[in-house]
Amino acid sequence: MTTTKKPTNAEIADVLERIAELLEFQDTNPFRVNAYRSGGQMIRSLDKSAADLVTRDKMDELKAVPGIGEGLAGVIGEYVSTGKSNLLENLESDAPPEAAFTKVPGIGHELAERIVDRLHIQTLPELEEAAHDGRLTQVEGFGKKRVEAVQMALASLLKRPPRQANGKKSQKQSQKDASPSVELLLDIDAEYRKRAKAGDLQKIAPRRFNPGGEAWLPIMHIKRDGWDFTILFSNTAQAHKLEKTDDWVVIYFERDGKEHQHTLVTETKGSLEGKRVVRGREAESRRYYSAEKTK
Repeated sequence: MTTTKKPTNAEIADVLERIAELLEFQDTNPFRVNAYRSGGQMIRSLDKSAADLVTRDKMDELKAVPGIGEGLAGVIGEYVSTGKSNLLENLESDAPPEAAFTKVPGIGHELAERIVDRLHIQTLPELEEAAHDGRLTQVEGFGKKRVEAVQMALASLLKRPPRQANGKKSQKQSQKDASPSVELLLDIDAEYRKRAKAGDLQKIAPRRFNPGGEAWLPIMHIKRDGWDFTILFSNTAQAHKLEKTDDWVVIYFERDGKEHQHTLVTETKGSLEGKRVVRGREAESRRYYSAEKTK
């Protein structure tokens, strides 16, 4: 007979607190957000096992815990019995990109939105990269100590040992983290924008910033040099605010089951003004254009 390990109070609390975070992103009634957040805190400090109360059919005792009640007890009961929460899964699937960053201790709603708007990244691995290559310090609110805390938290969340203090990677790690060349990214960006302008691409209806459900966002899938690419215009809050939804291009690339992304934009200042550049790889973009001049 196979036995299923019962979740700890801390694990149940993590579920309730994560639900609170995602509800907050949806601008849900603050009383509901606080109910899940407070419920998580109560379960975390409970001196008995909440999972035991569920498995021993003592749901009335669980509901009697201050701040729990019928609704939260149902969520806890489902998680203990099945190992998952349908509410959490639904919220995760509908969550905006910045929601992923609130998993990191010390990063709340506002800081997460700043990260997405400033760096145009959406995943924890991308956040880890930004924390180590200096880009995260460009975001207001991220000083040296906070960035170091983010690095340590991500090492734990992503279950990796922290990088060496000197920032150097092994040859194996460098190969693993390899990205398409700037030249290839610029070539794909040019092809996408050309085909999008000509109306040659399929259009999808994004869920965010699209109350009418209009299919307006061109999407392109291609394979190049061993990479699988998916390309779209940016649909972030910042792109809409600055009216760049027909300029900022997000290129997702995947190989060996590892997916990352880069955003390409038309530079508005400096030596690259008017040119397409890869965000976060401006130095490489500059070298690319310098080489082009000498050809």
